[in-house]
Amino acid sequence: MFIDEAKVFVESGSGGNGCLSFRREKNVPRGGPDGGDGGSGGSVIIRCSRNKQTLIDVRYHSHLRSGDGGHGKGGNKHGKNAGDVILEVPVGTTVHSGPEKLADLVCDGQWVLVAKGGAGGRGNRAFKTQRNTAPKIFEKGKPGVKVEIWLELKLIADVGIIGFPNVGKSSLLSRISSAHPKIANYPFTTLAPNLGVVKLQGYANTGSFVVADIPGLIEGAHMGKGLGDKFLRHVERTRLLIHMLDIFNFDEPAVEDRYSIVNKELKLHSRQLSRKEQVVVVNKIDLPGVKEKIRAVSKRIKKKIYPVSAVTGEGIKELICAIRGRLREVA
Repeated sequence: MFIDEAKVFVESGSGGNGCLSFRREKNVPRGGPDGGDGGSGGSVIIRCSRNKQTLIDVRYHSHLRSGDGGHGKGGNKHGKNAGDVILEVPVGTTVHSGPEKLADLVCDGQWVLVAKGGAGGRGNRAFKTQRNTAPKIFEKGKPGVKVEIWLELKLIADVGIIGFPNVGKSSLLSRISSAHPKIANYPFTTLAPNLGVVKLQGYANTGSFVVADIPGLIEGAHMGKGLGDKFLRHVERTRLLIHMLDIFNFDEPAVEDRYSIVNKELKLHSRQLSRKEQVVVVNKIDLPGVKEKIRAVSKRIKKKIYPVSAVTGEGIKELICAIRGRLREVA
């Protein structure tokens, strides 16, 4: 199950109390204060890991608490520090506390401290002075911190495939990569983003890039229609967008309208998103009448169109080369 949002309640541990103690041993006159300090409470840390793909673990384990520090003891014995609790999340997770953005975890191993453990209290030995050689005071440990954290996952991909539902986005992803998204002939087949790695032969690692197939967008997506607001954030980190159009089921004016609607939703969601480079693609050129309409649609939207067929593979190599060239330009 793909979970890209989760709320977690975290609580750091309290520090241990300092100790009030005096050394009393035979043949040791004026032993003096020997109360040790309390140990520090455990903190809560959120760390991203490339081994995590979803926030499902957080969704079903939404409460985290660190242990308390040990109390100080006589004989100058300090209390034990409590261990930290580390929550692992996928790479690309943003961490929020209320309206404040605490961190954007985009590198494997990157972490953020969300709840610091309480400091341990000082024992009476720490208060010994020349004037007060037998202090009878000590400190209590500082309490832990309780915080409500909101986690939001934004996929990290080089290219995002956008467009209306049922235009062939998943079919294209399955053709150009080893991904196996669900494909069916009805709208909203894709209910969660899918990732695939495209490898261009002859270019070794420099020719590979990650593509995200975003579920279909409709008018009003930025306000949540069709869960569009949840899907749009997954293309915020991309460097390039593939905008797919369906010419087979619609005439030129209708295709132009759908193209404009998707771009409008991008702009309403984020101006930065609307300024991303786009490669316009028409799928299903293996169907009758599609190739004949491409030139007219290209003139109406004033964009170059890359015609492909995810079924036969026609035009796929040219599209991949074009995408790789664009990625080098926007890097």
